Amino acid sequence: MDSILDALQEGHLFELPEREKDHALQFLAHIIEAFPQIPPGIDVVEAVKSREESMNTGLGKGWACSHARVNFEEDLMCVIGWSPAGIDYGALDGKPVSIIIMYIVPSNQKSHYLREISTLVKAIQSSPESEKLSSIKELNDVRNYLLDLIASSKDTGPDARARMIRLQVKSAAEPPQEIEFSNLIFEPVSILHTPGAPLIALTHNNELMSFIESSKGITEQLDLEGSYYRVPWRIVRKGITIYQGEKTLYECLALAQKKAVGTKG
Repeated sequence: MDSILDALQEGHLFELPEREKDHALQFLAHIIEAFPQIPPGIDVVEAVKSREESMNTGLGKGWACSHARVNFEEDLMCVIGWSPAGIDYGALDGKPVSIIIMYIVPSNQKSHYLREISTLVKAIQSSPESEKLSSIKELNDVRNYLLDLIASSKDTGPDARARMIRLQVKSAAEPPQEIEFSNLIFEPVSILHTPGAPLIALTHNNELMSFIESSKGITEQLDLEGSYYRVPWRIVRKGITIYQGEKTLYECLALAQKKAVGTKG
């Protein structure tokens, strides 16, 4: 379960802000779309939604494992969402889901993904601690629970054990970084660029609109890198449409820490 361990090590464990299934999946999918490894134009939200419509991804015992298959080559990646109150997920056992692991499965990682899911399911089914999941109240306790689950799996090698020890030591020495990462704002925004005219930002967030319309070089950076960053906002390009008159519309996702920006409106 090395991808789950990677997610824990990189701070990709989040407290879900919504108890509604679709909103929770959308939240995690938007986080994946913001990964620098994801090429512009990949619609993770729609891919996850389509997969979930074809088959419920609840595993039982408070777990779900959604995923999106993508047509490019990269490492297997995932994010982990935790719901303290549980989500009505429609799982076969009828239990609310506390943990959602969302994978992005590149075309070269199908076998790796299947092995990891098989190991995860076996670990969940055999774990004597599975009933404690619904009683966990702190994000750091979720991380320790997941580390214990990984340690109990048969494919845990020396390198994975060493990484888990480092994570546990870090957890004991300082507050968990994941709590800060879970405090993110996600705002869809469209940016209209017309040569010789000011940028126009189409968003319900006034602060974000002012930020974009006053930023220099934002569309050039979106063209070259697929993203633009200046405190407090990171703008990630999702798609481009070119219209007559050399007008270009950038469909984007904006991310920021809630504590770093004002109220929405």
